[in-house]
Amino acid sequence: MTTDPKDATTTLIVGYSNDAAGDHALAVAADLGRRLPARIHVVHVVDIHDYPVDSDTAGWEEQCRQELAEQRGRVAHMLTDLELDWTYEARRGDPAAELAQAAEEQDALLIVVGTRGEGLRLVIPRLVEPSVSHGVIHCQPRPVVVVPAPETHPGTAPVDS
Repeated sequence: MTTDPKDATTTLIVGYSNDAAGDHALAVAADLGRRLPARIHVVHVVDIHDYPVDSDTAGWEEQCRQELAEQRGRVAHMLTDLELDWTYEARRGDPAAELAQAAEEQDALLIVVGTRGEGLRLVIPRLVEPSVSHGVIHCQPRPVVVVPAPETHPGTAPVDS
């Protein structure tokens, strides 16, 4: 039986970040959305990495708006041709809490998040910036799909799914 994705009532929340892990999680969520079918609700929790470095620069606020618009455009570019029903929102706050709140508001079936991976090279960064995937798993009752970091090899681009 084929169901038109536009008729999907199931919602998947995908946590998006402007990096290879975020793109990979979005691609996996889009694939799940096509297979189920389900509506994709992309949640980008804005953080310090989304802003220009020098806040004293003239026009910094406009640069911020442009950067966030470009990131939304990247999501649109990745999803537009996939015959998926999708929405996008940017939020501010703790990423795990915001994703859990969005899932509650949307009555989502599950949450899809990427991960930066595991290992010794991430011990110090995790102390400064805790794992969003671990936070999401521990702060709400819905199933969470944690998408492994995209495979990379020296001199190559990340593998797309």
